[in-house]
Amino acid sequence: METVIDYGIWSLAPLIFAIVTAFVTRSAIFSLFAGCLIGVIMVGFDPSKSLLGIDPAGGFVKLIAESLDGEFIRICVIIMFIGILFELFKRAGVLVAFANMVSKTGSTSPKKVKFTTWLLGFFIVDDYFSPLMTGPIMRPLTDAAKISREKLAFILDSTTASVCVLVPFMSWGAYIGGLIVAQGGPVAGSDDAIALFAASIPYNIYPMLLILFTLLICLEIIPDFGFMKKAETRARIEGKVLRDGAIPMVSEDDDDDIFEQTQENPNLIFDFLVPIIIVFGTVIVSYFVFGSLKISEAFVTAVIYLGISLYVKGYVKDFSDLTELGVKGAKSVMSAIIITALAYCINTITKGLGAAEFIMMASEGFMTPALLVASTFFITATISFSTGTSWGAFALMIPFVLPVAYGFSGGVAHDPIVYKALAAVVGGGIFGDHSSPVSDTSVLSSIGAGSDHMDHVITQLPYALLIGSVTIVIYLVI
Repeated sequence: METVIDYGIWSLAPLIFAIVTAFVTRSAIFSLFAGCLIGVIMVGFDPSKSLLGIDPAGGFVKLIAESLDGEFIRICVIIMFIGILFELFKRAGVLVAFANMVSKTGSTSPKKVKFTTWLLGFFIVDDYFSPLMTGPIMRPLTDAAKISREKLAFILDSTTASVCVLVPFMSWGAYIGGLIVAQGGPVAGSDDAIALFAASIPYNIYPMLLILFTLLICLEIIPDFGFMKKAETRARIEGKVLRDGAIPMVSEDDDDDIFEQTQENPNLIFDFLVPIIIVFGTVIVSYFVFGSLKISEAFVTAVIYLGISLYVKGYVKDFSDLTELGVKGAKSVMSAIIITALAYCINTITKGLGAAEFIMMASEGFMTPALLVASTFFITATISFSTGTSWGAFALMIPFVLPVAYGFSGGVAHDPIVYKALAAVVGGGIFGDHSSPVSDTSVLSSIGAGSDHMDHVITQLPYALLIGSVTIVIYLVI
């Protein structure tokens, strides 16, 4: 008979080690790799989970093979083609042309640039798409305005998933609605579940406060503090948008030529606006036609269009030149792909060790009627931060919380206590999505901003903790 090991609090060891090491070394790749290796060794000593193998090296290879599923491949495709599209934009000279056009309107002041970046988050409603599209567009402008890459990454990260959960008819609403339906109870069907999710939105305190807080930070009504203040002071006084020794998620080797106009008369309509319309149009049409967001297909289509356009105009010499541009764009985001892969691996490890289940069991005693909503937010936030996935936290917590909430409401689905409990789950998931160093959304925000990933996490975390603390207080008093 196989012996199943209950890791207890030790199930958190790989992740805690990775997070602490990341904050000390500021090397996301090294820290995540070390955390994965510790997890593989721990699992290797569990006979019931010997599939990964007791050998750290061999087990790590097996872990990678098991972790990197189709969703990971999809993210890699999106990341690579964003890098390629950005490289084509540089060759076309449209980035400097766009920056010059905006500068002529008097919109290069730090406040206006930050506000524009914040505003774009409401037009690009997708947690993957938003930072990857907004970041490269606004990066030349934020650099020119001496805004730190850390601040740009924070704005991108704060207007991605936070906006998504406030729009009930997008993929997030459909996913959460499916989890609600799966619990049965007083919910009649998927339409009723989505309606229940929509009704909970006014109680979703964390994302709404975060969006408002980010706006006030962008307008400099609320001053920066903590690590972000140091980053912004460095950028404005020294002109360094990245700290010395930083390792940006997008290669800086060729960033100096972003503002070198490679073409005399770049066409903003055909070489900038049309590719963006292709991306947006493909995503929107695919959602209404197929019921899913074809993000990777959108970027591939835009790259094909722009590549052909530049070839016809003679902006690229031949297909070899075009291929080199593609390889150059893919290489520029390679560190991001490595970090994403390691994040997937450590998420698999923590799940295999039962980290989320341990957190839930350890916190069961807090689930009293008076503290239901606040404790739900705190526990979901802890799980989401630990695993780096909000959707995983939703899947774990909704089955746990909804039956309790239905008990408080007398078996009625559409009741304020149910709305608040569901909103607390969603908001707690967004906290982890927004602040965890192993969250794919945080990684993608670092990619879009071209910032050092750990610099982004370290400067952003005090803001997330502040808003999270205020959210708990509000849930305790409403």
